[in-house]
Amino acid sequence: MLTDSHCHLASHKFAEDADTVIANAIDNGVSPMITLGTCIEDWQKNVDLTAAHQSVFACLAIHPCDVTEAPNDWDQQLIDRLSASEKIIAIGETGLDYFHPAPSGWTDEAYREKQQTLLRRHFEIAEQFGLNIVIHTRDKSGQQSLDDALKIARDFRGKVRPLFHCFLGPIENADAIFELDGIISFTGIATFKNAHATIEAARLAPTDRFIVETDAPYLAPVPHRGQRNEPAFVRHTAEAIAQLRGVTLDELTESTNAVADGFFRFNL
Repeated sequence: MLTDSHCHLASHKFAEDADTVIANAIDNGVSPMITLGTCIEDWQKNVDLTAAHQSVFACLAIHPCDVTEAPNDWDQQLIDRLSASEKIIAIGETGLDYFHPAPSGWTDEAYREKQQTLLRRHFEIAEQFGLNIVIHTRDKSGQQSLDDALKIARDFRGKVRPLFHCFLGPIENADAIFELDGIISFTGIATFKNAHATIEAARLAPTDRFIVETDAPYLAPVPHRGQRNEPAFVRHTAEAIAQLRGVTLDELTESTNAVADGFFRFNL
């Protein structure tokens, strides 16, 4: 069975058929699935999915694009959730997003500072609970969000391992992540023929440093590009990367599952 290390099963795009989507993933050899909460409003639905499905685990956090909407006690609410469920297996999806403009009433500088403050607090909570952390970074150009996230992550070296999800490349950008005992994950973008940096990164990444994900319902791989993504489709991404690396799908499944298990420490 192949692990989908990052999906959003509480998305409104799965509102009518989440149970069917999960069953379809299992039928297609995908389990476990990790569903990511990104705001307080979707935390409970993610937790409910873990209770209803043995194969589903959750990570909870405040997404960087939601930081200005988070209540002052968001961190205590997160702590309460972590204390109540053994199937919340990491902190995430949090991080830094410098791609989207600041919301109304916020300067770009203040918006970025707010994101950084919450990211650091997420790291502190991860350390408190002995968990690792799933990080989103995005820029319009350059890699400032990655650099700023790594600066915070270095303060927790040896205490909290970071996973930088939806890694786009180039592979040189991952060196600083690996220095922190961090890992990266690849989405369906690795199947896009024009995604040269991502494809090359998927070919060159050390076997013990990467995993695969869907980010469903987003970023569906070829041959489903442009459609609603779902966990079952992670197989296409794994097949493409296996071909790039000259290994079998079974070999890639074994290695990525081992990395995912080492990071998330599933209680299967």
